[in-house]
Amino acid sequence: MAKLDILEFPDPRLRTVASPVTEVTDSLRTLIDDMFETMYAAPGIGLAASQVNVHQRLLVIDITEDHSEPLVFINPEVKVLDPELGEYDEGCLSVPGFYETVKRPRRIEVSALDRNGEPFTRELDGLLAICLQHEIDHLDGKLFVDYISPLKRQRIRKKLEKDQRRRG
Repeated sequence: MAKLDILEFPDPRLRTVASPVTEVTDSLRTLIDDMFETMYAAPGIGLAASQVNVHQRLLVIDITEDHSEPLVFINPEVKVLDPELGEYDEGCLSVPGFYETVKRPRRIEVSALDRNGEPFTRELDGLLAICLQHEIDHLDGKLFVDYISPLKRQRIRKKLEKDQRRRG
């Protein structure tokens, strides 16, 4: 397994819309393993392939503290089950150090393929539903900062660009 580099806002590659995965291969499963290693090391609870500059519709999530429930979603499609929105403070490995309140549907249904290419459908709510929607946004070229005011987004952009210049 290998730890991958995570793209940081405002990197324009984060705006790339991911393509559907056409075949689940051993190399894709290696990427999945590398994504889990990267996510756990960051540390984070979700990571989309777009964040590691692989523009395929693939994401990994594990909201447990002990990393005991790794979930893989290939070509995920979401259906909103409850239009009521919940407010959650979201952070992002591509926007390090910032948290903002975002409103998203509380209950959803996802259909996807697992790491072996087997289809599944599952109802999600709470943190898992929020995390999945956040990661799917990445696959669509969106970031959680797109949900906040332009002024706040610009302030975050300037701070991250300054940090990136400092790191060299």
